[in-house]
Amino acid sequence: MTVPTVSAPAGRPSAPAPGTNDARPTEPAAAYTRAALLTRLTGSATGRWFATLGPASIWVPLLLTLLAGLLRFWNLDHPDKLLFDETYYVKDGWSMLHYGYEREWPKEIDAKFADGLATPSAGPEYVVHPPLGKWLIAWGMAIFGTDHGLGWRAASAAFGTLTVLVTTLVAQRLFRSVALAALAGLFMAVDGQQVVLSRVSILDIFLGFFVMLSFYLVLVDRDSGRRRLAEAIAANAEANGGVPSPAFMERGPRLGWRPWRLVLGVSLGALCSIKWSGVAFVAIFCLLMVWWDCQARRSAGIRRWLSAGILRDGIPAFFYTIPTALVTYVSTWTGWFLHSSAYGHGATKDVTGFFALIPESLRDLWRYHSTAYTFHNGLTSPHPAASNPWTWLFAGRPVLIQYDTAEKHGVPCAPGGDCIQVMTDLPNPLLWWAGTAALLVVLWAFLGRRDWRALGILSGVLAGYIPWLFFPLRTGFIFYTTGYQPFTVLAVVYALGLIAGRRSDPPRRRRTGVIIVLAFSALVVLVSWWFWPVWTGGTITPFEYRLRLWLPSWG
Repeated sequence: MTVPTVSAPAGRPSAPAPGTNDARPTEPAAAYTRAALLTRLTGSATGRWFATLGPASIWVPLLLTLLAGLLRFWNLDHPDKLLFDETYYVKDGWSMLHYGYEREWPKEIDAKFADGLATPSAGPEYVVHPPLGKWLIAWGMAIFGTDHGLGWRAASAAFGTLTVLVTTLVAQRLFRSVALAALAGLFMAVDGQQVVLSRVSILDIFLGFFVMLSFYLVLVDRDSGRRRLAEAIAANAEANGGVPSPAFMERGPRLGWRPWRLVLGVSLGALCSIKWSGVAFVAIFCLLMVWWDCQARRSAGIRRWLSAGILRDGIPAFFYTIPTALVTYVSTWTGWFLHSSAYGHGATKDVTGFFALIPESLRDLWRYHSTAYTFHNGLTSPHPAASNPWTWLFAGRPVLIQYDTAEKHGVPCAPGGDCIQVMTDLPNPLLWWAGTAALLVVLWAFLGRRDWRALGILSGVLAGYIPWLFFPLRTGFIFYTTGYQPFTVLAVVYALGLIAGRRSDPPRRRRTGVIIVLAFSALVVLVSWWFWPVWTGGTITPFEYRLRLWLPSWG
């Protein structure tokens, strides 16, 4: 098992004194060979570390994705009725599939909708979330049908499955280890919140997917940029007798075309078109990307690494990523632009002065966003499943999505028996609590050891959790953590890697560490098996349900 080791920060090689043409470097020319630079910047003499992982780096993620798909698509049609906020998003998706925009639905029509007997009214619906998530739900219904649970939830199950795949690939890039990546994928595959949100058609599982895809692209760009930086410096060194010129090492090269940043912009734009909380990830991931560029220049020996990283990497990164994200975001509103009957059109038709020069549709869209932002900021309606962000760290209040009984809902049961079907988005408690504790380990690794992997993990938690603390009175739910939950899983894997030890550790130390890791992983799977009935709406008795209420607030 390869564990996340921490290398000492590379020192900056010295260079000839400025203005001295014949000065010789104090650092040997071997430090500027292509292999030496690639090793210092990427950890591999070829810069292609992925090839060292072997075929397992391909088939292990695929096997875990298959497992995740089986857990998410199995009996996905159950229960064959709208659950929780499916009453909004599924019907919005239906409207968009048939009309191109959200239409208003009559009240108390969920049962007829489930039977395929309901249609919306002609009036537009006012919605406060961007359209992409509902388009994804609509495409699932276009493939599997609109009158049963499989059709409504197919997109959620598919993207929940892909989230496991992307998280596994992220872990491989972070830890350079198939074994640790396998743990990350396994934990994501069997976690309760991930399973439940993949089996219910609401927006948050799509948010989690695009968060992890965006982070993966940040990691890919990091590796690509470091390879190009190493090759550019090595080329200059070769042209100058083995050591790069002092002027060149003042700020280093311009790396030019960075195509992964355009792809990242598309992913970030899609992320924000699921929910606006994605904006925090845009800011944090872009800052992280530039900081890693600055650190790469520092490790390579560039004197003005900070200013060069900001000017030569940061500013181009902005123009690569942010405009692409904005264009992607606006393009997801195409259905709204094409249908003048959609909500919000005509809201600014009486505007005069300078704003009248702006196309009316763009003015209307801006007004739409302004009113939606006001709604989100003022959302303080009480809800029995609502929870304060501070309680999310301990899974204090999961959302009870389904509670059906034999008497009221016809849950099948033996004659005279008492049966219920429950679905709650309770995460795997062992994994969740371990994730909260592991964040302290990762914070120590960042502050005390300057581990770039720890910074990457913390960045996801910072973007996905901290902003909610500024809105303690807003109505919130534990599934809002879906955006940063994979990073807590990565934190657990990071800590387990430290427990497992290094290859160079004594055999007894290694053996003990691996046993602890395997025992913890087996216990996580066992806990998931125990809670499986209340994640999937299985038929159980009230007594069996109470056995799973480890905290009073879970009921």
